[in-house]
Amino acid sequence: MAIQKKLFVIGGRLATDTSRADLSDKLPCCGEDILLLENEMDQILDALPQQTNFILPGGNNIVSYCHLARTVCRRAERIVYKLSKVVEIPSELMKYLNRLSDYLFVLSRKFADNEDIEEIPWNCKKS
Repeated sequence: MAIQKKLFVIGGRLATDTSRADLSDKLPCCGEDILLLENEMDQILDALPQQTNFILPGGNNIVSYCHLARTVCRRAERIVYKLSKVVEIPSELMKYLNRLSDYLFVLSRKFADNEDIEEIPWNCKKS
């Protein structure tokens, strides 16, 4: 299932009061979806140079948009985690959001590599 559709499924699951309706069969978020993201990341990473530093976001618009989407996804992940302390959230749903943010980071690296954009390493030096 395409990522956009999966995000609508996740939104539907999060917006549903499970005491009134169980949409787990109609709106599945399962291990297959997570595995798809992980396999895609593996394929992309196999074609990229090994990462040896943290990488600063930027380089061009599409790379920056991937990083922006990743940060929005991480924020959603944190919010869903807080929500899971109040209501039951399927673990697959939370794991999918985590893998999606990882995927967006890997995708940003792929776009940078495709466009021959040098990644900017983050060097934290103590003063």
